[in-house]
Amino acid sequence: MLSPLTRAALLLLLSAFAILGVLFQRRQNSQGTRGGRISPPKVAWLFYAVYLWFIVCPAVALDSAVAPEARMVLGLFGASMWIRGAAEMYMLYVSKNWRPPYGIGHDVLCLVLVLGGLAWHSEHWLGPLSRSEVWALALVGLVLLSLVIEIVYAALFFHAVEGATTGEEGVWFADEEQARFRRINRLTLALNVPLYGALAALLGFGVSSS
Repeated sequence: MLSPLTRAALLLLLSAFAILGVLFQRRQNSQGTRGGRISPPKVAWLFYAVYLWFIVCPAVALDSAVAPEARMVLGLFGASMWIRGAAEMYMLYVSKNWRPPYGIGHDVLCLVLVLGGLAWHSEHWLGPLSRSEVWALALVGLVLLSLVIEIVYAALFFHAVEGATTGEEGVWFADEEQARFRRINRLTLALNVPLYGALAALLGFGVSSS
């Protein structure tokens, strides 16, 4: 399913991300950290999305054992996310003008990009598929689902903070204490369970199958 190098890289980076998640939450929740405090469900979602979008998708796209049609879609998506990540970090920490609608716009663009890539090779996906191709298609489906969920989260957050995400006092994260974030945190916690389960199942099958 996946080459030995890809398997090793994904498992190693998964362990690293688990550690980074704990360290990030401790740092972000220390007094006076820019962007505000962050709740455990939101930390879990943030590192889930970053791992799936920035690590899993590019790694699978570079793996010659995966169907080229899926590699193209995942590669374009991964490249788009890395460009977005660089721009977002600049806008958060340097120009301080990041707003959730920018991210929502990019998410919608990514949905069009991924769906367009699938449509470009529609004849391939409508024909008989191997186990490897079904796995790759399931991964693409999880990416699409995660993008839709991210759009919902971003819209709810932008409404909750009333647009106050820019400048030195901008709020970027939902904490676990403020009532205005209660619904967002509950929704995130509820969705984290099936999302993590789906990713674990996909990675488990991709790593264990030859």
